[in-house]
Amino acid sequence: MKKHFIKITEIALAAVLGLGTMSITAPNVQAATTQFSDVESNYWGASAITNGVSKGYVDGYTNGTFKPEASVTRAEFMKMVVSAMELETVPSSGKWYTEYVDAASRAGLYTSADFNNSEAAWTKVMTREEMARVAARAIGETSKEEDKWMYLATKAGLIKGVGIGEIAPKGLTTRAQAIVVIERILSKNTGASLDVDKYAVGSAEIAWHGTNIFTVMPEMWVTTEAQLKQAGKSSVEEMWNESRMTITSKDELYQAKLDALVAIDLADPNDPNRSLLPDINKLKWSNNRQTINDLMVKDQKNSYILYFKGGQVYNKAPSKYLDRKRLTFRVDGFESPDLDAFYYKRTLNGSAWVYQDRVLDLPIIIIPKTGTVQKGNDLVVRLETPTSGYLASDSVVLRLRGIQ
Repeated sequence: MKKHFIKITEIALAAVLGLGTMSITAPNVQAATTQFSDVESNYWGASAITNGVSKGYVDGYTNGTFKPEASVTRAEFMKMVVSAMELETVPSSGKWYTEYVDAASRAGLYTSADFNNSEAAWTKVMTREEMARVAARAIGETSKEEDKWMYLATKAGLIKGVGIGEIAPKGLTTRAQAIVVIERILSKNTGASLDVDKYAVGSAEIAWHGTNIFTVMPEMWVTTEAQLKQAGKSSVEEMWNESRMTITSKDELYQAKLDALVAIDLADPNDPNRSLLPDINKLKWSNNRQTINDLMVKDQKNSYILYFKGGQVYNKAPSKYLDRKRLTFRVDGFESPDLDAFYYKRTLNGSAWVYQDRVLDLPIIIIPKTGTVQKGNDLVVRLETPTSGYLASDSVVLRLRGIQ
């Protein structure tokens, strides 16, 4: 979607949008076959706009325009969704939007916990994350985590990015965006399969719980239904423990925090998270032999990168804990089945450190997509305190049994 957000006052918004013209029974409505003067045939949302007008849940303006880039209020969006889904409404003596809000409440599209049921709240411009919440609920999704709605909506194909990997949750919803999303809701509810913007899903997953490994590497991070059932989880993504992304030493003199564990697909030159890496042409992987320093990451395109974004929060005892900015971590479960090949034949068949000038200078590992074995160990992501002995401790962010 085109990124174009404008902040305007409520008075100006009412003048620009003309609340009355949003009525599906408004006079002088543009016919569905009419080409709006401000919507070119090759405009990204043209087809959806035509469909929306023909179905009667949105109108053009009497001057022959549609104003696709104008912002939409919460009330306007809710009216369009309720009308498009043909939810039953009951006439009300309240504000023009009351009957639609009541219908949305009965259908579970809105709850008072979302925001106050007041005129001041309903006349505010709807953000993209608020649109995502309504859209996800409209296809039957549920969540108790407010930051998960965008992930659910993008994963279902209801919402795409405004740029490569850009989800703009706080961005304002435009009329065109609203119609496109509503059309996708209707299609999804008829059983249609929607195209999914994988980059948007990955960004939404990071915004939800601090990693995108389940979006980028779904075939690697797997487990059994039995483990999910035992843990009381409905999906493998929920096994990620966001609360353990901060590690504090036993004596509370050291602390580090994982801001995000970012997976990057080396086979995808358009992966937006490549920008997190130094020059990939200079990156090397280590086979734990100090005399070998020409194993290049750029030659391992059939692999994933795991970038541990974060670092030391404080270190009040540098004599006890290594005083370095990067995180100390470990990833288990992607082992080499042939160590001779790994050590002596320059074969990347297990997870390995990625470095630029010297081993351990970057918080990055590389995992080949094929060729590793689990060897009975769980698939584990853990943070560690940079020390040894009785002070050593770890924080397990993810533990999966895998499917051996």
